[in-house]
Amino acid sequence: MAEQGQVVTVQVHSPPDQGTFTLRSMKMEDELGRPFRIELDLQHGSFEVDFDELLGKPMCVEMETEGGVRFFHGIVALIEHAGAASRFAIYKVILRPWPWLLTRTHDCRIWLDKTVPEIIKDGIFKDHGFSDFAERLSGTYVKREFCVQYRESDFDFASRLMEEEGIYYFFEHEKTKHTLVLCDATTAHKTVPNYHIVPYRAAADLAIYEREVITEWRELKEVESGGYVVTNFDFTKPTTSLEGRSIVPASHAQSKFEVFDYPGVHLQKADGDNYAKIRREELQVPYQRYVGAGNPRAIGVGNLFKLDDHPRPPLNKEYLVCAVRHDLSSTQHEMGAHKEHIGFRFGTEFQAIDKTRPFRPERRTPKPMIRGPQTAIVAGPKDDEIHTDKYGRVKLKFHWDRHGKADETASCWIRVAQAWAGKKWGQIYLPRIGQEVVVEFLEGDPDRPIVTGRVYNNDQMPPYDLPAEMTKSTIKTRSTTKGDDKAFNELRFEDKKDKEEVYFHAERDFNRVVENSDTLKVGFEKKDPGDQKIDIFNNQVVTIGDGGAKDGSQTMTIKKDRTVTIKEGNDSLEIKMGNRDTKITQGNDTLKISAGSQTVEAMQSITLKVGANKIVIDQSGITLDGIQITIKGSATLDAKSPLTTVAGTGVLTLQGGLVKIN
Repeated sequence: MAEQGQVVTVQVHSPPDQGTFTLRSMKMEDELGRPFRIELDLQHGSFEVDFDELLGKPMCVEMETEGGVRFFHGIVALIEHAGAASRFAIYKVILRPWPWLLTRTHDCRIWLDKTVPEIIKDGIFKDHGFSDFAERLSGTYVKREFCVQYRESDFDFASRLMEEEGIYYFFEHEKTKHTLVLCDATTAHKTVPNYHIVPYRAAADLAIYEREVITEWRELKEVESGGYVVTNFDFTKPTTSLEGRSIVPASHAQSKFEVFDYPGVHLQKADGDNYAKIRREELQVPYQRYVGAGNPRAIGVGNLFKLDDHPRPPLNKEYLVCAVRHDLSSTQHEMGAHKEHIGFRFGTEFQAIDKTRPFRPERRTPKPMIRGPQTAIVAGPKDDEIHTDKYGRVKLKFHWDRHGKADETASCWIRVAQAWAGKKWGQIYLPRIGQEVVVEFLEGDPDRPIVTGRVYNNDQMPPYDLPAEMTKSTIKTRSTTKGDDKAFNELRFEDKKDKEEVYFHAERDFNRVVENSDTLKVGFEKKDPGDQKIDIFNNQVVTIGDGGAKDGSQTMTIKKDRTVTIKEGNDSLEIKMGNRDTKITQGNDTLKISAGSQTVEAMQSITLKVGANKIVIDQSGITLDGIQITIKGSATLDAKSPLTTVAGTGVLTLQGGLVKIN
């Protein structure tokens, strides 16, 4: 560390009730997008400093600069009693910025439809009561539908999101506070008054040059990737390419290698191109950088300055300071130091990049992984039992989400794996509100959940008592809404030996469509006793050969008896076109009408035939044709017509107790 140049004065500002601390030395490490660390070596007149009155409180070191002062402000993160020097107690103090306090809190939380700046500013900083921040962002940021903080500190969560989006920060120090500045472009940075130009002087010339100068300046270049390609998959546009590309190779050889990654966080190709650009810029930050040293007291991380008087003219240009190491030490113990010259010497080492080159933070913060499945509870509106969208997705209340509500705001829509999923075909069972489901995460990513199963719990028990009815397998539903355990559809299988059963229950209607053949066998395979019983509470309609069918026949074969009983009402058979044949090979046909009459009507004729004898009724009349015809009236026989002919080809006999011939 260079300790060069003028002697400067320094003050320490601490809580007034703790007395006066005197600085012995200070070391500071700072970097764009990282929390600074200031290590102070202090002395105090008391050996009984109350550490609890200092921890977590602000402390500031004030140092004079050319034309002003510079402050190093931070929160006391650590204090140590480090011994004594003469009559003074020695204390070591570590100062950290207020965002460092976020490393002391871990959480699990879900953010819905928020941009990263909104999550960081409104959801993290303000939630913890921090307001000392400023926004100098120039980019446009996409809302994240579902963003999860999972078992990580608030600091890591915020850092990870900023690194993903290419956002970084630096601090502006004042006497009473330090302000975090969010930025994403060089336009967010400023020069320091009186330090917008800093001259270069070789170390050998310092003895004759009293101004603050840069004494070392080195340029570094290394081979980096020339491009970045990232893609993603959006199930709502499954055939759309989301590949984002940014290819800007450097001018040296072997600069055309590209990095490919999957999955991205984008759902639009334009956003993919932007993320690819951010990643490429991140990779190429180390391609060209500069390392300097000297004693400019006001130059810090996030400042712009112009180098001047370097012997290589192309290096005399503007730079952005990316990282520093400051060293401030007392001259009190220097050999030959006179009391009037006792003060502090300041030296610094720093890294910088060309102002025209973009800076992006390195992605150092790992994203948490969820290794293995979890369970969650299906959530939705208070009065609903099923809450879904057109894709069959559901919303979930995760067990670790202590901030969210168990309603439609619990999560984003989450896809549900089904046993079969085709184009307008497949299998679908929608998880219902209150059910416990198994959730897995694509590639272990907390932001990419998917429901892969369902489990019972003590509030959602199986449909049958177990293990008493363990031989039953079932698909049993529940009528919704407000259905009870008596309102359900079910297909059940009983596999208990000698009691095997397939049970089907339709809570209301049962519609069966067979587009070709339907075969039903009851008891035929093993020739076991096999009965079928059909009970229909209301009506039954059977249609055979409807519509454009070429054939619509019904054939019924019954081995033994058939009994049809109509308790009340009519029996109607209509044949619109065709014949009706009833054939009894052996046995009798009996028709008995206990009360009422029978009417038989035909358009052409009715024939009753036994052997060679027959009665024919047709449109011309009635013909009795038999070997012997007997007409007998127990009381009276009347035969009347306008014309009556009685003829016997052999003998005609008319016989009676009294025969009248008119």
